[in-house]
Amino acid sequence: MSNPFGTVPPEAILEGDATDAYFERTRATLEHAGKNPHVVAEVTADQFPTGESEVFTGVKDVATLFEGRSVDVDALPDGQLFDGGPVCRIEGPYLEFAELETSLLGFLSQPSGFATAALEARFAAPDSLVLSFGARHVHPSIASTVERASLLAGLDGFSHVAAGEILGRAAGGTMPHALMFCFGEGNQAEAWTAFDEAVGEDVPRIALTDTFWDEKSESLLAAETLGDDLDGVRLDTTGSRRGDFRHIVREVCWELDARGHEDVDIFCSGGLEPASIRNLRDVADGFGVGSHITGADSVDFSLDIVEIDGEPISKRGKLSGVKNVYRTPDGGHHVALADREGPDEGTALLEPLIRDGDIVREFDLDGATERCLADAKAVGFDRSTK
Repeated sequence: MSNPFGTVPPEAILEGDATDAYFERTRATLEHAGKNPHVVAEVTADQFPTGESEVFTGVKDVATLFEGRSVDVDALPDGQLFDGGPVCRIEGPYLEFAELETSLLGFLSQPSGFATAALEARFAAPDSLVLSFGARHVHPSIASTVERASLLAGLDGFSHVAAGEILGRAAGGTMPHALMFCFGEGNQAEAWTAFDEAVGEDVPRIALTDTFWDEKSESLLAAETLGDDLDGVRLDTTGSRRGDFRHIVREVCWELDARGHEDVDIFCSGGLEPASIRNLRDVADGFGVGSHITGADSVDFSLDIVEIDGEPISKRGKLSGVKNVYRTPDGGHHVALADREGPDEGTALLEPLIRDGDIVREFDLDGATERCLADAKAVGFDRSTK
């Protein structure tokens, strides 16, 4: 079986077959009419700033998509925050890239949504360990996209093994409830001991302590069982049994401290989102975040031709003409026509990505993370009211 899971293969994406049918019919029509105009097209989510910034990513895949085609592409740097105006600009003969629009928007829309949601989680607990646990909620073929977006937004790690191999990062994680079930109720200590004996020394000893009994009882048993080797406990309490989760965490912390286990960290997971993380960040040491990231809305990017054969053009409701976007020292995001002066002390954000088919930019995930976190502070990124 050459394609056992029925996914669209890379070859189809690169060759332009991963497209909407009307682009194929557009090509046929233009070729029939002998037309192939020189165009400038821009990718935007909002025409003007709205006051709410989002994270831009996926640009590395865009570069791969356009490599070898006779076009020039400019784009925001990976990890830059944006608020209106173009995030990507393509210039060249239209038929060089007509069928690529569908894949281009997909490469940008969903990863940017993942990264923005991950940044919300990061800002909800800026001083805590925050990990991505969301790969199980998406098709396995895009797990690395989720985990890369999470790292770009400043999360501390992720759980997916194959994604780690692609990204060159080690996946993390300790034990699921399935492990506890295999040992059975009343044998929790045996399960934790076997785990301690089986896994490498580099794996933190974090015991899952909400399986059969209440969180306090299992946490105290884990501390008694593993002693000083216990690094932490994880509370993954189901929402229907959670009640006041903050009180549960505080109770576990209190009882561990009272018995001399004040160095045991408390890690929380299970349907957490920024509001619940903010409520727990002063009583818990770390968080696993899944569905908040993978369930994020994709950024609603669209691609529009804004100049054709040197003349500005647009559909109704869109802005014609080639544009630039700028960041000002106060964190403002500004949109202006490219042939006009930008705002005073504004820095133009679009940078060369492709020149006549050649990739002219290098990609560094660590650098993109630094850019994302710095720019988030510069623009005052804050979703605390959501």
